[in-house]
Amino acid sequence: HPGVSESAVVGIPHAVKGEGICAFVVLASTASWSDELANDLNRTCRKGIGAHAKVDRFIPVSGLPKTRSGKVMRRILRKIAAGDGENLGDISTLADMSVVQSIRDSAELHTD
Repeated sequence: HPGVSESAVVGIPHAVKGEGICAFVVLASTASWSDELANDLNRTCRKGIGAHAKVDRFIPVSGLPKTRSGKVMRRILRKIAAGDGENLGDISTLADMSVVQSIRDSAELHTD
């Protein structure tokens, strides 16, 4: 999608489905977050993947937690999305520790 520069998707607990989809989205410099953008992203997923790929929760973030080699640490994202953002375990391999607090803050703002 032209409004997204980077994203990571993780599973989250869902009361009805058992597991839902949470997408952490880094916006392109030309985009700003809105409900319209979220709907457009879901339409894009539906068209490209299928109807089952509806994202239950979007969390716009300034960056993703990555190791020094560039691998996204989805374990951290899963914990934050599930509401366990204080108990992240070993984060010593993160390239930028400040991104974790930024993601926590954004997750609190974009709670359903």
